[in-house]
This record gives sequence, structure tokens and C-alpha cells, in this order.
Amino acid sequence: MADVLLKAIKKSYGPVQVIKGVDIDINDGEFVVFVGPSGCGKSTLLRMIAGLEDISGGTLEIAGRVVNDIQASERGIAMVFQSYAIFPHMTVRENVAFGLTIAGASKAEKEAKVAEAARILQMEHLLDRRPSQLSGGQRQRVAIGRAIVRKPEVFLFDEPLSNLDAALRLDMRIEIGKLHKSLGATMVYVTHDQVEAMTLADKIVVLKDGYVQQIGAPMDLYHNPANRFVAGFIGAPSMNFLDVEIVSREGDSARIHSDLVSEITVPAWREGVPFSGRATLGIRPQDLRTVDTGGILQGNVAIAERLGIETVVDITLKDGSRLLVSLPEDRVFEPGQPVELGFDPARAHLFALDAEATRNAA
Repeated sequence: MADVLLKAIKKSYGPVQVIKGVDIDINDGEFVVFVGPSGCGKSTLLRMIAGLEDISGGTLEIAGRVVNDIQASERGIAMVFQSYAIFPHMTVRENVAFGLTIAGASKAEKEAKVAEAARILQMEHLLDRRPSQLSGGQRQRVAIGRAIVRKPEVFLFDEPLSNLDAALRLDMRIEIGKLHKSLGATMVYVTHDQVEAMTLADKIVVLKDGYVQQIGAPMDLYHNPANRFVAGFIGAPSMNFLDVEIVSREGDSARIHSDLVSEITVPAWREGVPFSGRATLGIRPQDLRTVDTGGILQGNVAIAERLGIETVVDITLKDGSRLLVSLPEDRVFEPGQPVELGFDPARAHLFALDAEATRNAA
């Protein structure tokens, strides 16, 4: 079993604490993705699991063994870096076998394991080439192959696709997803790209300022964000936010309105949402639609981006604030065109006014 358990993990650099008591359970065979803005601590956390950063506090377990003081080479992990870290003077075969060579493996063992990795990654035809003869995606395959031959209990990926163009990123996402299914290994993956997180992960860990904001399945985070930060970070285009007034509240429902929003009843289950006073209403661009009359919101078109399968419309509301609308069709809008917008109030999200982010590892 290759569970990875982080219990009250902390990391400080002198007086500066960058990881502030993180609890995460990663089950055997799971694909877990750490996401968050730059500087949130996701790469630091991955490097602590790898043994490349010391742990300032808490306990880290891999496969039932506390590894706080265990060397990186003895943790049963393999890490794939953003920069590939392959040797330019070696062939692909030699690069993939490098860890085995250092460990003193026999020639037969190296040949068998390299051949297996090449088969899994469909790069048998590349084995005798040098890195200078490879594309970025092929170089990344070499780096992953070098990890595979070590038969690690846990694979760690540190933004492995960020150096690739959009088309290659898509191809490599598919390949990494296939690799996880074929190996059934525990994988921990760091990215700032939420598309990678949503498409690859069994479970996403959202981080901000060294705290865990929320942990859950991708669509659970999308439909039920714990706070405004998670709501704004997960989903593209980002969720729209409007200040509203709570007229009344009963249980998990609240009656709201504002100068921009007609009076409606929306869900109000999140911690911290008051029974009266100001709050923040969140609406995903995909949940908005244009209506002929009786809209909940009114505004004017600033610009429309026709993307073929969808049209993203930037709306200016009467107070000057912006709203993004994503329509699943090819529509023509003119700048300045007045529009009325509706949405299903049951799909709206209500947050406490000051609840930008909270400590929430649930």
C-alpha cells in the first residue's frame, strides 16, 4: 500500500512560515493534484514529500512509514520535474536507465525495465536518439520513463507540462492519464493550470497562503466550493461575484437583492453567511443566459468573443462592474447592445462578504 499521509505539516524558512499546518490523506492508487496561485506552497509541499525540503513540523507517512528523517532516495518515490532534467550527452536509452545504472543493476535488468517503460510510453523508436533530437513532449516522456523504471511507490510531478505548447499539453495530459490507469500507482501532481487539475485528478487540493482551502473531487469543488477563493479559482471563465443584501433567511435558503440583482431566493448553506446584511453572490458564466424580458440582471455588451462552440460575452452592468457570460452557441453581439440575463437561482452561490478564504481541510 502506498498511502501518503500529511499530518499538521509545517514549513518555515527562518521566521517566515510558508506551510501552516496542512492535513492531507492521499490513498493508495489515487491521482491527487495540488493547485493554487503562485506562492501558495504547492511546490514546497511536493518537495517535502520528495525529501528535497526538510519538514519543520508535523508528520509525513509514506506506505505506513514515517519518513520525516528518511533520505529522498529511500522514500520509494520518483519525481518528474518541469525542466525534464535529462542528460544531453546520453541517448534516451541511457537517460531512462540512469537511475538503475547508479543503483548497480545488471545489464539484463536495465534492458528489460527500459524496454517495458518504452512500451508503456510508446517511445521504442526513440531509444537511440539524443535529447537534442527530441521534441518537448518526447523529452517529457523520457523523464517519465526514467521514473517508471525505478518502480516507485509514489510518483511526484512538479508542473511537468508548463514548458509545452497548448497542443502538446493536451497530448501529454492524455498520456499521463493513461499512465496512471495502466500503472495504478499513487500520483501527486502540482500545477497552476486548473484544466490539468480538473481533467487528471481523482482528488484536488486547493491551497492558498500555506493553508488548505478545500479537498475534494473535481466536480464537487466546481459545484460546491467551500469559500469564495475556491469558487473563483476553479472554473473557466472565473465565477462572477456581486455584492447583495440578504432580505431574510430561513435555514439554508436566503432571500437576496441589490441595485443590480432582482429579488430572488438562493442557497445559503456555507459557514459564515449571515441571516441579514451584506453578502457576496457568485454566478458561474456558464449558468447565465440571455432572456427577452424579466431578466434578473441588465447590462450592455462590452465585447463578445466568438469561439465556435461557445460565445463569451463581457457585460458592463449599470454601476460599471463587469460580468462574464458563457453561451454554448455561436452568437453575434454588438458593442453597446443592451441585454437581460437570467439564471437558475438554485445554481447560485452565496458567500459571507469577507470570506475570501478560510482554513478548511475538509
